[in-house]
Amino acid sequence: MEKECVLYVKEKNKRAICTACEQRCLIPEGKTGICGVRKNINGKLYLMVYGKVAAKHIDPIEKKPLYHFLPGTYSYSIGTVGCNFRCPWCQNYDIAQFMEIYGDKILGENITPDEIVKQAIETKCKSISYTYTEPTIFIEYAVDTAKLAKKHGLKKILVTNGYMTKECIDYFFPYIDAMNIDLKSFSDDFYRKYCRASKGLKPVLDTIKNCHKKGIHIEITTLIIPGLSDSLKELEKISKFIASVDKNIPWHITRFFPAYKMPDKEITPLETLKEAEKIGKKYLKYVHIGNV
Repeated sequence: MEKECVLYVKEKNKRAICTACEQRCLIPEGKTGICGVRKNINGKLYLMVYGKVAAKHIDPIEKKPLYHFLPGTYSYSIGTVGCNFRCPWCQNYDIAQFMEIYGDKILGENITPDEIVKQAIETKCKSISYTYTEPTIFIEYAVDTAKLAKKHGLKKILVTNGYMTKECIDYFFPYIDAMNIDLKSFSDDFYRKYCRASKGLKPVLDTIKNCHKKGIHIEITTLIIPGLSDSLKELEKISKFIASVDKNIPWHITRFFPAYKMPDKEITPLETLKEAEKIGKKYLKYVHIGNV
């Protein structure tokens, strides 16, 4: 299934600029952006994964992780193929980086927004989460589903890397209740080198500030990778930044396990997580160690 995207701008020579994420890909006719799922067809941008669910599960909301939003409930969780990052430690690389395995073949089960909402209600979930890959890349599908979910009293959640545009935030704002945002590092170089994020760190910080200002419930996750994102000075910078937005924002510090292109990287020592927790608690009210 495919549907014309909302978030894009037409350019000359049948080119299109995608305005969903801060990669802001300039896409020639017949090509996709870095995510692999937003395609220029005859000068118009189409979402190739609209209604194509590659992963769905009923998860405890704490798995998102959200510890301070509807605790003890379950969330109907869905994701499509594709991602706007290229993190070499990706836990869901088989669907996030699907192009490496399947080329341009779009995988997924056909499920309409109506069917998602119906299944969430039938399974007694209190919310719908857009997760597993990066929901920014399928935001039109997420918003169409969220509009229906709102009518039925379901809460809507984005689990995201935060690399979204202001246009995207304004588009989804009325329909999203909570977000878990990855703050992977406090280094421009880290984001550019490992995530292939063209504008570095700043868009993620802007997303956190903008979404909090709009009143969306925010929790933040940092995966602590030995040798890459475990600097105590950097973890202190992250803590201070979160506190500068709101000291009541929960911070999840999670343990790294080898995956994808980092099969030989060591598991995060528990001592490192405890040190990070100690640092975080100097500035923040809620700090949670996860994935242990």
